[in-house]
This record gives sequence, C-alpha cells and structure tokens, in this order.
Amino acid sequence: MTKAETILVIGAGEAGARAAMALRENGFEGNVTLLGEEAHHPYERPPLSKAALTDEAEPEAAFILTPDRLDEHGIRHLGGRAATAIDRAAHAVELAGGGWLRYDRLLLATGARARKLAVAGAGPDNVLYLRTFEEARALRSRLAPGAHIAIIGGGFIGLELAAAARARGAAVTLIELAPRLLARAVPGAIADVIAARHATAGVRLLTGVGIERIEAEGARHAIRLSTGERIVCDGIIAGIGAVAATSLAERAGLAIDNGIAADKRLATSDPDIFAAGDCCSFPHPLYDGRRLRLEAWRNAQDQGNAAAKSMLGGSDAYDAVPWFWSDQYDLTLQIAGLPDEGHETVTRDLGEGARLDFHLASDGRLVAASAVGPNGKIARDVRLAEMLIAKRATPDKTALADGSVKLKGLLAG
Repeated sequence: MTKAETILVIGAGEAGARAAMALRENGFEGNVTLLGEEAHHPYERPPLSKAALTDEAEPEAAFILTPDRLDEHGIRHLGGRAATAIDRAAHAVELAGGGWLRYDRLLLATGARARKLAVAGAGPDNVLYLRTFEEARALRSRLAPGAHIAIIGGGFIGLELAAAARARGAAVTLIELAPRLLARAVPGAIADVIAARHATAGVRLLTGVGIERIEAEGARHAIRLSTGERIVCDGIIAGIGAVAATSLAERAGLAIDNGIAADKRLATSDPDIFAAGDCCSFPHPLYDGRRLRLEAWRNAQDQGNAAAKSMLGGSDAYDAVPWFWSDQYDLTLQIAGLPDEGHETVTRDLGEGARLDFHLASDGRLVAASAVGPNGKIARDVRLAEMLIAKRATPDKTALADGSVKLKGLLAG
C-alpha cells in the first residue's frame, strides 16, 4: 500500500483502537481514520464492571488512545459518528447525518450489543444494561447501601455486577435460568467455587428459575418468577449475553455466520474488508478449524493486531489461544483455550484454595485450562498452560496433577 491509500476502521473499541495503532507500528504511512459511535475517545471496557462501579472516586474513562497519542501517530478519530451503509463498489462508507468516507481497506470492529431481556413488562425504564461508560455511570448511582438490586444472568457480567453491588453495600438477588452459574463458560467445579464465594458475600442465588414478567411496585419494581415468587427491588440489571453488531455488514451483503464471517486472516467475503473482535467469527486452527466468535478483551486486542497485519498484506492465520478472565471479590478466574473441547479433566491443587483444571482431548492433547483462586495466585500457571495449549502438547497426566512438577519443565517435553 502507498502513502496515498486510506484504511478506515469502524468501531473505536479495543479491537479498532489496537488495529489503528498496529497499522502505524507495522509501517503503514497512509491515512488511518478511526470511526466510533460514542463521543468518547477509545477506552477500556473491562473496568466498567469493576473499578468504575466500586472505586471511591467518581469514575473516569480509562483511555486506550488519548488525543495526544492519536495526534502523535497521525490517526484521525471521528467520535460520535455512526456508519449507516457501505458502498462496496465505490469503496465508501455513508455516515449518519450525511457525508461519506472513502477507503482502500476497511476494518469492521463494531463489537457487540447487550442482549435485551425479552419478558413481559421489560423496557428501557426499568431494566439497565452495561456495555458503555455512560451505562456504567448510570448503574453506579443505583448501587447504594440499603438498595436491593436484582441481577438477571449468571454469566461473567452478571456475577461481576453482583460483586460490585455487594462491595457498595447493596443487597443482591441474582436470577439465572440455567441450572447453574456460568453454564456456557466454565466447568461445573470451577462454577461451584464462584457460587460459594457469592453466597458467602450475601448474594441470594436463584438458578433454574425463569421470569414471567416485570411489574411496577410504586417507585420500585417487582419481578414475577416462574416459581410464583415475587421479588420487589430498587433496580434491575440484565446481563444475559451479547449479540454481535452485524447490521452494517448484513446491509452490505457480507457473509454472516454467528457474526461477520471472516477467514483465517480475518478477511470477510469482500477481500478489501476485514473484521476483528466481538463482531466476527473465524476458523481456529487449534480446534480443527472450528468457527468461533469470542467476546473477550484479549481476543479483541490480538485480533486488532492481526487484522492490521493482514490488511497490509500479511498471510498468517490468526491462531492465538482463547483467554478469558474475571475478578470477583478476592478471587480471580482465568480460562485458556476451550474447555468444552476436552474429554477428560485433570486437577492440580495450587494451594491457598486455588485450583487448576487441565482439559484434555481424547488423544491426550491439552486443549484448555481453567483456574480459580485468590488474586495473583493462578496467573503464572495459566500462562504456562496457555503455552502448552499453543504447542499442541500432550503432557503426562500424572505430571499435570502433581503440584511439585513445574509446568515450565513440561514445555520442553
């Protein structure tokens, strides 16, 4: 590509911001424009369910790219502007309110949107969600001592919100339709540790329970459960997953498959349009080409880097090991790889209440590792397990279970 060429990035979150920087870091000297719907400069989202809710001081956005850094690297940021259409033949994007932006290469990093609660009586006046900094500020004002907060959804977001609400002195009832917490994310034994910690913190956990409707109760709200129980609360927060933001890509006629369908290089069905982050699915070589869509901070960052290289002509397949984490109270949960690919689990006791589960495929290959324990206790071991997964290692099961055997030594095997 030449200095006269333009790369347009739609989506100013983790993936989009990281891609814009990676273009410069990999020598691109042309025009880089970063387009975002929010007026804020690009900011980190993990703190929204943690520090932004629990810190004593009023929260401030944790910027990924400040105005000075954008200027330093010659990245044009257009905040508060939404893209409404892509003219693939003209290589141009239409903006809400008028105007077009031309591109030679386009990256779609449109992220995901909160899945809305579809029950009778639910609406914007009584159910809150968390995806943006402004939504975090609105939630924070509800998490007050003495308030009763109902959280719908027992996944990562719902549980982190429950921990934040308890830290601020609010009473919490958490409602999950599935039989257990984190049913789609982590093995049952790890989820049990998390559930026990929330129960100890005073969270009322209701699993295997549906919601029939939401009603007004004066200035408060009432949730009618499938069991017949009626829960009266001061605020309702739904954390029931996210939906890939694919509408722009769909209108442009791009292939969709559980998100914007990308190939191993993160190119879409249009060779001049790429996708990265929560909005896209891709074939993962570590798992026999299984098509994945990952909603995770590190994946967004890694795919931003990878997409930038691909837009500049790189041919490498994106093969980073999936990695997720969550902080709740004094516990950290980390997952490397895909536990559901495992046929057998081997557990290692890390001491001080920490455990590490290794998930092995039928041929003995390590395909995932799940760990939970006190903050700072598990990170090193999970990182070593991640390296073993990337290496497609088939470590000895006895060695995996034996805490006296250093995982680093297994890498040489």
